Amino acid sequence: MRVGILQCDDVAEPLRDAHGNYPEQFERLLARIEPTLDFRHWRCLDGEIPTASDSETIDAWLVTGSKHGVYDGLAWIERLSEFLRTLYTARRPLVGVCFGHQLIAHALGGEVEKSERGWGVGVSFNRVTDTAAWMTPARERLDLLVSHQDQVTALPPETTVLAESDFCPFYLIEVGGCFLGVQGHPEFTKAYSSDLMTLRADKVPAERVTEGLASLEAPIDGDLMAQWMLNFWRRAGAAPSGSG
Repeated sequence: MRVGILQCDDVAEPLRDAHGNYPEQFERLLARIEPTLDFRHWRCLDGEIPTASDSETIDAWLVTGSKHGVYDGLAWIERLSEFLRTLYTARRPLVGVCFGHQLIAHALGGEVEKSERGWGVGVSFNRVTDTAAWMTPARERLDLLVSHQDQVTALPPETTVLAESDFCPFYLIEVGGCFLGVQGHPEFTKAYSSDLMTLRADKVPAERVTEGLASLEAPIDGDLMAQWMLNFWRRAGAAPSGSG
């Protein structure tokens, strides 16, 4: 499987040597589940957006997180949104993580806003509300590391919510049978989450950081989410073009 990583941010320089950049984090995660994957990167944050011909050479797409908001009006975000609409029309399989999850909603007619609930950091605890065929092994919960203020607040058409929490009602969504969005970060390690919270201590309320650091004692489902992502790509990629 050839996976195209659409990179929307860099890991902060003080953390990069210890934790790698975002494409490397995803490669490590996914290679634990399927070591034969072949990766190609596009630095979308620098305006490097795939072309229609590129889309024919990639089996599955992945949109990373970002410090930016999908509503920031940056030219590369709008160009990437248009590329996502092209993929969606062709029913090509794509997974969006955090910013990528929000970009799916933004590109396809939903809404994203800065949440009145504030920052989500550390481990998020979520209920699985609907189990799709690719969600194997099946679980009743999906607990992942997070770092976000923005949330999807209105869903695009053809969306099914698969996991939720009181803090984040649209945590895991499937759109049109070919796009999957997750608010959490399966690629994060607890060490990276801890260092990121410390780095952002001037932006995140101290009480929230304390709670987030304490939550790192809980188990996380990063490898489970990676397996679900691979299952989803395979199922969506096998579907006839234009099917929902």
